[in-house]
Order: sequence, then C-alpha cells, then structure tokens
Amino acid sequence: MKKNFGAKPYLYPMPVLIVASYGEDGVPDAMNAAWGAIADTDKISLTLSADHKTVKNILSRRAFTVSMATAEQVVACDYVGVVSGNKVPDKVARAGFHTQKSAFVDAPLIDELPMALECVMESYDEKEERLVGRIVNVCADEQILGENGKIDLSKFSPVTYDPVNHDYLKLGERAGKAFSDGLKLK
Repeated sequence: MKKNFGAKPYLYPMPVLIVASYGEDGVPDAMNAAWGAIADTDKISLTLSADHKTVKNILSRRAFTVSMATAEQVVACDYVGVVSGNKVPDKVARAGFHTQKSAFVDAPLIDELPMALECVMESYDEKEERLVGRIVNVCADEQILGENGKIDLSKFSPVTYDPVNHDYLKLGERAGKAFSDGLKLK
C-alpha cells in the first residue's frame, strides 16, 4: 500500500546546484539552488526567486555558471544557500571559494567545484520565477576525467538534496547501463 503526501516537491535525485554570477561591482556571488534540471540538449531551467542577489546579477549581466555541489564542499555549498548575498556581499570568499572568470560567459567559475555549465540567460519569467539558460560550454577539472577523457562519476562526488529529510546525500554506485540493459527485454 502506498501512502499519499499530497502535492510536494519530492523528486529523487534532486541536484544541488551552485549558481554563480558577478555583481555590478565585479564581485562573485553564488547561491545554492535545488530546483533545476536540463531542459533541452543545450538548455538548463532553474526556479529562482527574483529577490536573490545572484538572480539580480544574472538579469543584469545575462550570464551565469552552474556547478554541482560535492560531498567535499558540502559545508561551503550549504553556506552560499543559507546566507544572502544581499546582506553578505563577500559570501563566496567567506565560503572559502576561489573563482576565475569563465572564458565563455561573463560569470565566475568556482575552483573548488570540479564541473560547471557555462550559460547565457535566454529568459526569466518573473511570475513563474523560471530562469532558462543556454549552455555554451561544460568544463571539468582533469582530475575527474577517466581514461577515455570523459567525466567519470567515480572520480567526482556530487550530492543530491533529499527534500523530505533535508539532507545532502552522495550519489552512489552504478546500478546499470543506460540504453543497453533494457534491450534484454526485447
């Protein structure tokens, strides 16, 4: 028997995304966002309130980066989510993050987070609070690449957000092979 919970934002896994932008003064800002997903082959969709400093920056500069939070950086990643850039303008530095400017968009890359999507803003719907960005580049530290030159999840520990228990969880081991295992049932 299944238990009903009503309409809740329960979805697993829910990525923990660190969205970064530059302020008008060129200072890096970042926020923790749980509600985001790939929306097309070159698009990402995020639900972000317009009162966030990071969103104000994105609306002004029309560019941002999205990094995956990692188990190693979970304290800093949570910090940029619980502290407002409107009140603590140097929260990226206070989190212990270091940044460099993206070569593709007018936004910072966070050195401590090994993978990022570099995006330009396509649209922001104020009513729905939905930001859509076009991914112009994906970058990854060489330390998380496998022998084949591709991102190797076993060398990288992104976390997922558990919206029911308010926990961060490390992604686990491989459960199967996509576009392959199901062929056994043909």
